[in-house]
Amino acid sequence: MDRPAPILIYRRLRRHFGFRDWWPGDSDFEVLVGAVLTQQTTWKNVEKAIANLKEADSLSMEKIASMDIRKLERLIRPSGYYRQKAKRLKGICARIKKEHGSLGNLLKLEKNGLRKELLSYNGIGMETADSIILYAAEKPVFVIDAYTKRAMHRIDPSISADIEYEQLRGYFEERLEMKTELYNDFHAQFVELGKRYCTAARPSCGECPLRDVCHFGAERI
Repeated sequence: MDRPAPILIYRRLRRHFGFRDWWPGDSDFEVLVGAVLTQQTTWKNVEKAIANLKEADSLSMEKIASMDIRKLERLIRPSGYYRQKAKRLKGICARIKKEHGSLGNLLKLEKNGLRKELLSYNGIGMETADSIILYAAEKPVFVIDAYTKRAMHRIDPSISADIEYEQLRGYFEERLEMKTELYNDFHAQFVELGKRYCTAARPSCGECPLRDVCHFGAERI
């Protein structure tokens, strides 16, 4: 079985799931906060933490930068690892405010410069940085997450389950048009695939829209 082209995978998923309109967030700053808080937890838990910040009228860069760390920990506790995340989030907000004045100014940086800048922040790794670039700055970069790695390894076992982030990101960007909307929706399609069918345990291969182009699925059907 030949490895399907990324655009074929995307079209199959889009036809099955429809346009996903992802990432949830009412502002660029909310996208940034969500990207930081979603590390090592579910989005449902992140939503609870963001709701707490909104209820406390504290979902702003200035308020988080100046907030008492214990209060911030209490507000984002549902997101897990709340002490570590509170320290990181507060530090990120303070640094953006000090060095750029506003998140908007930071997001105006050229894509590669923005990525380099974000990766220099404590608590922002490649997936988090690329999520901010794609969804807040609206610049085309392909976000790689656990759902994408798992699906691609199952579709083609020659793609290691532990493939390096940059290698898989490059694989997609070399084979797809560099369009923000395409990268945005393709990432969302992989998230939906991973939640509904391509789960870590007990994947539902018989119902998966990629079953006939997936090595793993073909062996299970």
